[in-house]
Amino acid sequence: MEHTVWGHLPLLVNSNSKESVEYILQALWRTRKTGLDATDRHFIAEMLQLPNHSDLDPVLILLVCLRMLMRKCVYENISKDEIQKLFPNEVLPELQRLLTLLLQKFQREWREDVLNDQVTMPRLKAMTWNMANQETEMLDPVAVINLKLQNDAQSHSGELEVKFQLDKDTLETMLKSMYSIRDQLSDVVSVTLEGETSNGHLPQETNTV
Repeated sequence: MEHTVWGHLPLLVNSNSKESVEYILQALWRTRKTGLDATDRHFIAEMLQLPNHSDLDPVLILLVCLRMLMRKCVYENISKDEIQKLFPNEVLPELQRLLTLLLQKFQREWREDVLNDQVTMPRLKAMTWNMANQETEMLDPVAVINLKLQNDAQSHSGELEVKFQLDKDTLETMLKSMYSIRDQLSDVVSVTLEGETSNGHLPQETNTV
């Protein structure tokens, strides 16, 4: 980070307590998708004893710096020692210790939030099929495929049912694609097993339902 960004970290010293700094970090994380609104920014400015709205620019730079620190700690899952190494010498040791303590305190919780935020793809639970009823012998025969998908995402959990028709030509094209996917998956598994065996490590067993 540039010196101009780090230079605003000492503003945190103006806060009344450790709890104030903790509140700022939690507010930043809570609004990681939307950003702080004007009310939040002014409230934080008052916590830092900068009530004059004309002084918001350094506060905004400070918040950007804190967000960068938080993201690095969460997404790279760095250790306590690595967190301390992020700070240059111009950041006060007391402030380094405080931020390191708080970042480490919330690191696990924030990482869980990130995992929960990630898009969860539905998984195939069951598949059935039957031949479609043909109203006339002139129509080409088609199969009706019924897929039951399980969505484990917290916001849209439950089962999803999808039905579609396949004629012979479409089915052959689909089978070729599925065979290609199978071969690629087999190649990936083979390479993974060879690499782990050569390193003296056995692959961990995965439980399946």
